[in-house]
Amino acid sequence: MIRISLVIPTHNRAEELLRALSSVVRQDLPAEEWECVVVSNNSTDDTESRFADFVAEHPACNLRLVCETGPGVSYARNRGLREARAPWVACIDDDERINEGFLRAYVEFFETHPEAVVAGGRIIAEYPSGRPDWMSHYVEMPVANPMDFGAEVRPFPRGRVPGGGNMAFRLAGLTAYGGFDPSLGRVNGELIGGEENDLFERLLQGGETIWYVPQAVMWHIIPPRKLTRDYFRRLSYNVGVSQRLRARIHHRLPKALLMELFKWGATLLLCCTMSPFRSLWLLRMRWNISRGLFRPLPPEGSDGRPA
Repeated sequence: MIRISLVIPTHNRAEELLRALSSVVRQDLPAEEWECVVVSNNSTDDTESRFADFVAEHPACNLRLVCETGPGVSYARNRGLREARAPWVACIDDDERINEGFLRAYVEFFETHPEAVVAGGRIIAEYPSGRPDWMSHYVEMPVANPMDFGAEVRPFPRGRVPGGGNMAFRLAGLTAYGGFDPSLGRVNGELIGGEENDLFERLLQGGETIWYVPQAVMWHIIPPRKLTRDYFRRLSYNVGVSQRLRARIHHRLPKALLMELFKWGATLLLCCTMSPFRSLWLLRMRWNISRGLFRPLPPEGSDGRPA
């Protein structure tokens, strides 16, 4: 019996996907108790053929690939939720690796917490080229989103939610909240996100508790191309755009704009505690987030995205 499904969306990253799958097939949960559904989102590289070769090398594992033509990670994740054959679904991304007890941790959690609908695990940032000197804890959050809230299962701290690359759901409980909003989430390499935060906000508004499961560990692999000044500028700007989109969806735009002003005050205070080099990058982050957040959006179209 399949007890848990693992969903991995991917788009033109065959090499990264195979590295992620190499950690998936090492799960200590018996192979007949889990499945892995890879959702190829309009991939045009050799993802399908390389996945087929990988499956042939691991015949004991229940691995399958489906293709989703709806553009973006939200469409891909929603397709994965529909394809899942287990009552519980965990989601990771294709630029990660997970520990051997990842799926077992979520199975044991949902078995012992029958009221729980959503959970997330520990995230460790991994820098193959080394962690850059300019990166403070605050600047690292939009880049890698590391999180560690201790060794015990507990509700997530107030103001924090799971990372999109390490989250799990009870499908029966998720039905009432819908899936991921396709007007949010990355499409064709653009950096607009926020689809996970939007879903978590709906869950919290519905009275659900978001649980932290520390035994489900994910390493978020950050390549050198994501540590350039240009990438960081675009990422920070689109964090702001994503925040404005979510604020518009949830009818709290004035509050979001006011909170950004308060964050500027906190940022300036933090800069007094750090080296000038790290302070400069923190100010760059805040400036570009503000640019994206305060940028007027065009009227909502079919996908709700800015033109």
